[in-house]
Parts: sequence; structure tokens; C-alpha cells
Amino acid sequence: MTTIANQHFIEALLVVLDETFDNVRGIYLDQGTSLFETLAGITAEEASIPVGGQCATLAAQVKHVAFYLNVVDQSVRAPNSLEVDWNEIWRTVSGVTPEEWVAIQDELRASYRRIVALINDTPDWNNMRAVGGAIGVVAHTAYHLGEIRQALCSIRMSPTDRRVIGL
Repeated sequence: MTTIANQHFIEALLVVLDETFDNVRGIYLDQGTSLFETLAGITAEEASIPVGGQCATLAAQVKHVAFYLNVVDQSVRAPNSLEVDWNEIWRTVSGVTPEEWVAIQDELRASYRRIVALINDTPDWNNMRAVGGAIGVVAHTAYHLGEIRQALCSIRMSPTDRRVIGL
């Protein structure tokens, strides 16, 4: 069986996370589409619009990603001290002020930094659960990035566009 050196895994994981959150390198995203690049162009008003009337707002999507990253970090650092209400954000986060929108984005950035620190603090990646969790962070964040970008497309669709497609 061939194994991957810890350092190679960590380097690859950090590069993919960096692309997902900050700096597109063309691994799987197009230029200008990382999470923080996407969020930089979203106003608090746009972040407050529920997509499809009954769906989550962009603010809730972003708050959820930060929450998820915090749960991952806490579950590794203190695995027996965690009670999680996965639905709280979906129930409670809707409209946001400009200040609240900035705070949610700042929370996401801090959560991302903690995950990067956790990856760097993990000396041994021989555990399938740890590797799976790391891949899960990328997959989960990429999923919500896609949700945010799709929702943003709908939010920014002009009324004329809606009439053309029957909305």
C-alpha cells in the first residue's frame, strides 16, 4: 500500500482550502469565485433576502459555514464537550444590518483561520477520521459556496429576466 507523507497531505489540503476561501489558483474554481471574493461583492440587503421565499438567506449560509468550521475545530480539540444545534442558524438568521453582515464575514474569517491552525497543529494524518474530516471541510464549504453563488444569481436577476423565464 502506498501512503502519502503527512507534509504532502497538509500542503495539498491548505492549497485547496486557500482556493476555496481566498486565492483561486485554478485547481477547481474560476478566477474571482472564492468564498471571500464572492462575499466581498454582496451587500447586507442582498445577504438578507431569502432565496425562493422560504429558503435561507445568504447571511444564514455564511453563518452556517462559520458554525460548521467551529464545530469541526472544537470536536477535534475537545471531542467530548460539544452539543450542537445544527438547525439554530437556519431558524434564527435572516435579515442583517450592514454591521451584522460584516460581523458574520469576520466570524467566518476567524473560523477559517482556526481551521488552518488546526491543520498545522495536527502532526499525524494517519487517521482515516481526521483525513475524512479535512476533506469534509473542503466539500462542505465548497457546497455552500455553490449555494451562495447560485442564490446570488437568483437574487440579482432583474424583474425582466424573471418574466422571461416565468417567475
